[in-house]
Amino acid sequence: MTTPPTDLFGPWFVYPNVKSNSRSIIIVGAGPAGLFAALRCLELGLKPIVLERGLDVRARRRDLAAINKDQIVNPDSNYCFGEGGAGTYSDGKLYTRATKRGDVGRVLRRLVQHGATPDILVDAHPHIGTNKLPAVVQALREAIIEAGGEVRFESRMTDLLLENNRLRGVVLASGEVLEAEATILATGHSARDIYELLDRRGVLIEAKPFAMGVRVEHPQALIDQAQYRRTDRGLLPAASYSLVHQTEVQGRQRGVFSFCMCPGGFIVPAATAPGEVVVNGMSPSRRDSRFANSGIVAAVELEDLDVRQYGALAGLRFQQALEQRACQAAGGTQQAPAQLLGDFLKKKTSGQLLETSYQPGLVSLRMDDVLGPVLAERLRQGFQDFGRKIPGYATNAAQIVGVESRTSAPVRIPRDKDTLQHPVVQGLFPCGEGAGYAGGIVSAAMDGERCAEAVLAVLS
Repeated sequence: MTTPPTDLFGPWFVYPNVKSNSRSIIIVGAGPAGLFAALRCLELGLKPIVLERGLDVRARRRDLAAINKDQIVNPDSNYCFGEGGAGTYSDGKLYTRATKRGDVGRVLRRLVQHGATPDILVDAHPHIGTNKLPAVVQALREAIIEAGGEVRFESRMTDLLLENNRLRGVVLASGEVLEAEATILATGHSARDIYELLDRRGVLIEAKPFAMGVRVEHPQALIDQAQYRRTDRGLLPAASYSLVHQTEVQGRQRGVFSFCMCPGGFIVPAATAPGEVVVNGMSPSRRDSRFANSGIVAAVELEDLDVRQYGALAGLRFQQALEQRACQAAGGTQQAPAQLLGDFLKKKTSGQLLETSYQPGLVSLRMDDVLGPVLAERLRQGFQDFGRKIPGYATNAAQIVGVESRTSAPVRIPRDKDTLQHPVVQGLFPCGEGAGYAGGIVSAAMDGERCAEAVLAVLS
């Protein structure tokens, strides 16, 4: 640990050693919610035991290379699962509107203490970058271990120790049983097996709205020209955009909007199981790729889902069906279906696609056949409007790549608004994006801290 600074950013956080503390708290998931919950536990004198199904942040790289180059998906180690969570290798954006849910500055100072550039403390839209975030994540883990906490990798939770509506602990895939006074569940928005486990064990969960669509990829120079009126941007950063449009299809209004815009970035494969194709976006810290990409997604409401058949898992099943259809249509690998944007608007098959940042490769398809008529029409209306707002945007200079389906959790795990404890199962604290209470690195981190504080309040 480096010497605490004396500048205007305040002192470093100090973590008391809890190695001999018998009050252990299980934290399932080592994403931002889980890691920041663990750090807050240390400050509160509780011993965190962090369980992560995937590998440490460095070892994850082998599995990311496998999915990009060999198109092999490891269901426990990929762009979504592993130390640091989905944000580590998919951009590292730190901007959040959830300023009332916690202390944003506190989260950013923690990140700076563990290696992030101090620029994030003053930037309007702070961003660490996928190339730099792994070292920060590793430093967070080392701080937890140095203070007596535990971080266990390849430790996937497979069952719950439930007794009279109280959670006593968890069971791991290895068969090991861990008991604790409380469990913070911070598994992220793609841990489908956890939702299915909760549903199977009769733990109350709920279907919730989310959004789905595609990634659109442009030359970064086109976006620079549209936003700056010049392609030689000099010292200006790679240009970005934020777009939204209200659509109406079959009498239902739904918003279509840009999501996780990545200037100077790359499209990456974010599947978490074989037989599905999912895309996401990321940017390195310098944002110096020749490509710009953004999710363009349409809202999916409960009335769009088959809740009668699938109950709380209706949104999850909707996601799965689209991802599996995308995979089958593109040939059963991690190649992704794609179409030139101008051709998509004209409902015309693209004879040839553009160069792409997506390493597994693209397959030219009619995206209507992948997305289905309603979602495709919503996106078409959105793109038409965006083309009126940004010159050159909705043309064959761009292409759409499918599918962008992991914008947020399709399931909410309810909790009491005061205690943050599950309303039925005592000792269970749903947390972060996977529980439906966050939407990015910073908001998830703040929720992790709040859950740690809630655990202490309940146990006191």
